[in-house]
This record gives sequence, C-alpha cells and structure tokens, in this order.
Amino acid sequence: MANPMFRRNWSESGSGATAVPDSVQYRAPAPGNSTGVPTAAGYGLPGLATEVATPHAMTVGGTCTVAALMLSFVAVGARLGWGKVVLLADTDAVGREVLRASIAQPAWFYGSLVVAVVLSLVAMFKPTTARILAVPYALAEGVALGIISRLYEAQFKGIALQAVLATCGVLLTMLALYGLRILRATPRFVKVVTAATLGIGAVYLVAFLGNAFFGNDLGIWSSTSGLSIAFTVGAACVAAFNLVIDFDFIERGAAERLPKYMEWYGALALVVTIVWLYIEMLRLLSKLRR
Repeated sequence: MANPMFRRNWSESGSGATAVPDSVQYRAPAPGNSTGVPTAAGYGLPGLATEVATPHAMTVGGTCTVAALMLSFVAVGARLGWGKVVLLADTDAVGREVLRASIAQPAWFYGSLVVAVVLSLVAMFKPTTARILAVPYALAEGVALGIISRLYEAQFKGIALQAVLATCGVLLTMLALYGLRILRATPRFVKVVTAATLGIGAVYLVAFLGNAFFGNDLGIWSSTSGLSIAFTVGAACVAAFNLVIDFDFIERGAAERLPKYMEWYGALALVVTIVWLYIEMLRLLSKLRR
C-alpha cells in the first residue's frame, strides 16, 4: 500500500531535505556570456575565469528514469518469485484431478515482503537513503509480487497479464487527467485521499489480524459479495488518486529544485503506489471472474 508520508513537502524547514541553495542554482546567463552557463566573473567575482558547474537537482525526467529502472527490477524479482510457486496434482470434492498452486519455499515470500516493508519505511523517514534502498526494495517487492501473481494465475489463467494491462491503463489515464489539470492535488484533495488511504490500511490490518488469530478476514480477501467487490473497487480508486499526489510531488520537487537524491525518493513513492494499484486490480479481477 502506498504510504502518504512519502509525499510530505520536504522543502519545508525541518523536513529533512532542502532545496538547492541559491548560491549553486542555475541562473540566467550573465551579461556577456552566451553559453547559458553562469561564470564566476558574471556574478561580481573578478579575477576568476572558471565556470560554475551546473548544479545537480531533482528533475521530472530523472525521476521517471529512476522509476522505470525500479520497475525493471520489480519485473526481475517477479520472475524469480514466479518460479517459487509449484503446481501439485490434487483432487477436488467430486474426485476430479486438479492442479493446486503451492509456494515451494514460504520463506521467500514472507522474507521478501518483510524486507520490502522495512526498506520502504527506512527510506520514508530518511530520504537520503532512497538512492541506496530503492533497487533492493524493488527486487524484494518483485519477488513477493511474483509469488502472489503466480498463485492467482494458477486459479485464473491470464489474470496476471490482465492486471498488468489494467494497471498501465489506469496509470496512463491518471497521468493524462493530471497533465490536463482535470485532476489536481489541491490541499483538500490530498487530505481526503490520505485519510482514505489510512482508513483502507486500517481495514487491511484488522482483516489480517482477524485471519491470523481467528480465521476470519471479514470477507476482504476472497469474498465475492457485492460489499467486498465494492470495497476493492474503492481501494483501487484510492490507489489511482494517490498517483495524482505522486505526480504533484515529483513536479513540485523539480520546480523547487530539491536535491538530486529526491529523484529516487519520488520514484520509490510512485512505484509503491503502482504496486498497490496492481494488487488491487489483481484482486478485483479475481473476484469478478469467480
């Protein structure tokens, strides 16, 4: 699930990251300099002919590149996780032979899931570590995602590809709506989406604990009731709206010239949301196909 803490305004004082200082920001060409790169002499520092290096700051393009790199590692991890699920011959209630999926080594699933959660939490509270933790997170998340996808695929052939296509469709749609300014991350929008995200997280936590200790998941995971399907649709919508907040964070971060490492932080937040959206699509499609 996407964590709304990822989209805090890190340019505010005391937030843990600051914009690139004015002393090293790019400026308009100084008088007499047509290269587009400011020179020391052009800023009242006579006797210095060495040009000031172009500063390294967060950009939209750089963040997109990092996000694409992370998604490629998610795919690599998913391929590994996919192979950790085996199909075993079994018989159903009427004696027919069927194939059932089983995780060959459950430690791979739980271990990768724990690693992904821990790494994302560390990066969330310490953005400077994002450039180091982003790739390991993507690999770990990919392994867990591959195992989950294979388990669903064993029940509903072709569902993993359908979920990928649905996720890509929603991602492009939300990007278009944001680009056209049809959807904007206004303060009220952010508050509502963040509250909904935390609420869904609380429901999932209660369902997980209920299933672990009492064997009752409140019908959240596998139920095909109208209420369960409506909840999954709502969760998918909230995940999609989180994409708008991610886009806004990346755009504002680039405009405010946040440090270069914030590209990894922004990309990590975006990938977390995409993964959440994919899982919701997987669950929704499985319920509709039952």
